[in-house]
Amino acid sequence: MAARPDLMNAKQPIIAVTGMAFEARIARGKGVEAVYAARADLLERALNEAIARGCAGIISFGTAGGLAPDLAPGTLIVASSVHSPLGVVETDQRWAGRIATALGAAPLASKLRRGPIAGVTAPLVGAADKAALHASTGALAVDMESHLAGAIAEANGLPFVVCRAIVDPAWRTLPSAATAGLRDDGTTAIGPILRELARQPSQLGGLLQVAADARAARASLVAARQVLERSGALLCI
Repeated sequence: MAARPDLMNAKQPIIAVTGMAFEARIARGKGVEAVYAARADLLERALNEAIARGCAGIISFGTAGGLAPDLAPGTLIVASSVHSPLGVVETDQRWAGRIATALGAAPLASKLRRGPIAGVTAPLVGAADKAALHASTGALAVDMESHLAGAIAEANGLPFVVCRAIVDPAWRTLPSAATAGLRDDGTTAIGPILRELARQPSQLGGLLQVAADARAARASLVAARQVLERSGALLCI
């Protein structure tokens, strides 16, 4: 069972777990250390090293794919649990409640949803695959980091929460160029994206839509980070 946030050392930082470098830049700040990687073993190593330095809790923060069909890009998910092949990890409901309350009191309230999310080990890009995962788990969204962060938090007796922004809706199948440039370390290379577009130029329209969706998700993440900073809800105290 996770330790209560109010029993943790408030002088220790929380760790924000993300998959991509830009998400880590948004999350990082006073009292918040961020770790990121797209490859699971690299992320696990970085997170365990951060925990060894001392932390008060773990938040999975960043973007997620939509699974529920009514969720638009930029929707914010504060998760109640994470479902994955590793099992189900419950989030710390007290801490998650403080985050949801802070977001619900801000102009972001109309974008806020609470419920379960799913974790996967590879990008889920097809609309049919998203629909199947939603049907089998009831999850609102999916990402590749939350289940790992939750399992490690649970193993270390640390409180754990999730705050994610929808980056692609459930009904959209991503073009292959959208994931071609993602490096293992969570940074993005433009070369593979351009080569994929050259191979199949018809992807350009879909890729431009992905970029627009990503801007909406990023804007929600930035706004949420600011709200949580001002309210103190991001800190696990």
